[in-house]
Amino acid sequence: MRKIFTKAVIASVVVVMGLSGCSSNKNEEKTTASETEAVTEEVLDEATIGDAAVSNEEEASSSDASDKVADASEMTTIEDVVEEGMVPIYADQIKDGVYDVEVSSSSSMFKIDSCKLTVKDGSMTAVMTMGGTGYLYLYLGTGEEASATREDYYIPYIENDDGTHSFEVSVEALDEGIACSAYSKKKEKWYDRTILFRADSLPMDAFKEGVFTTADSLGLKDGEYTVEVSLSGGSGKAGIDSPAKIKVEDGECKATIVWSSPNYDYMIVNGEKILPVNTDGNSTFEIPVSMFDRNMKVIADTTAMSEPHEIEYILNFDSTSIKE
Repeated sequence: MRKIFTKAVIASVVVVMGLSGCSSNKNEEKTTASETEAVTEEVLDEATIGDAAVSNEEEASSSDASDKVADASEMTTIEDVVEEGMVPIYADQIKDGVYDVEVSSSSSMFKIDSCKLTVKDGSMTAVMTMGGTGYLYLYLGTGEEASATREDYYIPYIENDDGTHSFEVSVEALDEGIACSAYSKKKEKWYDRTILFRADSLPMDAFKEGVFTTADSLGLKDGEYTVEVSLSGGSGKAGIDSPAKIKVEDGECKATIVWSSPNYDYMIVNGEKILPVNTDGNSTFEIPVSMFDRNMKVIADTTAMSEPHEIEYILNFDSTSIKE
C-alpha cells in the first residue's frame, strides 16, 4: 500500500510541476525542478522509513512469538506415543456412542487422568480431564503455530465441580499421534506435546464390522491352529513362545501364551483378570484373541521383583502365519 501511494504522489507532483513549467521562464523551471526533487526525496524517505518500520515490527512480532514457545531444554523427556504396527481408526469405523478412552501423552508433565470420547455422525470429540491445573489453553498444533494464532482459536479449560480442569478437543483418529500444544499458566509459554487416543482401550463391540481381522472374518472353523505372535513392551527381557497354539470354538478364539519365566501370576486382557493354567514350569495362560494383525495391549503381573509389578505388553498375532 505504501509503495503504491508513493508512486501516485510522485506522479502527481511531476504532473503539477510540468503544467506549471508551461507558463514560466527557465529560472522558474529550475526552481520547480529543484522543488520536485526535494518533494520526491521527502516522499521516498517517508516511504522507506515506513517500510523499515513495518519490517522492524514484523521482526519484533516474530521474536515475541518465539519467546512464547518453550524449547527442548525447558521440557522433560519426550516419549514416542505411536507404537509400531498402529493403524489409524476413524470415526466412520466406530459406532456412535460415548466411551471411556485412554490417552497416551508424550510428556509426563501433561497427564490425562480420564477421558470421554463421543462419536456421533461421523466425527469424534473428547473431553480430557487433566491430572493438574497448570494449563490455561490448548491448541491442536505446534507451539509456534499457537503463538502466531488469534486467541479465539485457543481451547480454554473447563473447571469441574471438584476443581479439576478439562479440555474438549476434536479427534481426527484413534491410534494416531496428534500435535497438541499447551499454554503454561506459570511459565506463560507454549509447550509442544503429542497425544494419542488408544483404540485398544475401547470395547470390541464399539467398532463396526470389518474394522479388525478376527477369527470369524478369516473364516476359521472350530479347531486348533498355530500362529506367529510378537511381544513388545516391558524391559525387553521377557519373551513368549512363538508360534503359539490357538483354539477356535463356537467362533471364539483363544491363544496359549507361554512366557520365558515362571514368575507371572496373572494377566489382564480386555479388562479380564486371567490366572495361569499351570503350576510348574514357565507361566502359561489361555487368553482371548480379539483381533489379528493389530497391536493388542495386555498386562502381566510379575513376582520376580522385590514386590509384584503389573507390566504392560503388546501382543500382535500375524493372521498370514495361521496353520492348522
